[in-house]
Amino acid sequence: MPRFTGKVVLISGGARGQGAAEARMLVAEGAKVVLGDLLEKEGQALAEELGPAARFIRQDVTQEADWAAAVQLAEELGPLTGMVNNAGIYVPRTLMQTDAALFERHMRVNQLGCFLGMQAVVPAMERAGGGSIVNISSTAGLRGSPGALAYCGTKWALRGMTKAAAVDLAPRGIRVNSVHPGPIDTDMVKVWTNEQRAVRLSQIPIGRIGQADDVARAVLFLLSEDSAYMTGAELSVDGGASL
Repeated sequence: MPRFTGKVVLISGGARGQGAAEARMLVAEGAKVVLGDLLEKEGQALAEELGPAARFIRQDVTQEADWAAAVQLAEELGPLTGMVNNAGIYVPRTLMQTDAALFERHMRVNQLGCFLGMQAVVPAMERAGGGSIVNISSTAGLRGSPGALAYCGTKWALRGMTKAAAVDLAPRGIRVNSVHPGPIDTDMVKVWTNEQRAVRLSQIPIGRIGQADDVARAVLFLLSEDSAYMTGAELSVDGGASL
């Protein structure tokens, strides 16, 4: 039997890239998914592709009301047992290039959005008898990342928030883990020049840029009962780049 039959998973930033890959794999494993995103055209198209097992909702992760609406939609499909905090932004700038507005924008989407998401799903997961939250951090949350001060700061924050939430939520039957992707070939890294891409590739022992499916497989593991004794863990998916 597929691992997620009868379960519902909410994915923020689910319209494309890693979120879309996670949604496709989850549906293939029997889950129903709610895709939250500001990208309405892409999100609706993906939901149509996935069929009756998927729903799209326009979601701004910095707004509590949008999280409440997404959770409500998820519970209409069944017991909400999984959530992926996948939404995020990456606008690489050095310390001296980063102004307060850009710093705050990263904090609101990457950090506040994750905080609001975790809070929003807890009551629903308790009603479902427990659940699993996966926060998407980055290898930039494990070590310094050149030229990406605000992004790096928020991804380190997710690492700490994950561990604190794991302790808080364990008595409620909810596990919280983080995934730390390295360079992944999605729209997010289109800001790189060819030279920057080549440098990043040279730093990866496995010798290739990652694909969205590489991350999605790790996420499904943490959402599933295969990782039932894991909480507060950090799972790197980076081809060895953080070694």
